[in-house]
Amino acid sequence: MVSTSREIGPVESETLQRIVERDQVWPKMAAKYGVENPVPPWKTSLDGLCDALDKSSCESAAPDFAQRRDEEDALSASVYSTLPYPESQLMSLAHSLMVRGIITEPELRQRLAAVRARLES
Repeated sequence: MVSTSREIGPVESETLQRIVERDQVWPKMAAKYGVENPVPPWKTSLDGLCDALDKSSCESAAPDFAQRRDEEDALSASVYSTLPYPESQLMSLAHSLMVRGIITEPELRQRLAAVRARLES
């Protein structure tokens, strides 16, 4: 696939903004709960999602590998610059998918609520 370079647009997302403001990054959470693993438990799921997007052969609005990485780099250096890696990678992917209409704000809130419910059960 040939990628065309383009700037990722802004997204108005209260959900993404709240996540950044909460500053619940893995190093802080791991220290709080005494976890020694430097890699967050959700990183493998993020890697799997990125791999699936990269290998997707269907025509969709999803970014190809080059677009996803270019957008991740740009967003991690600007909009999500206060977050460490891999949180910035996760937020950049969510941002990119929302800009493309692949996931909506209500869907993102619903998925986050489902994850939180599982964690708190």
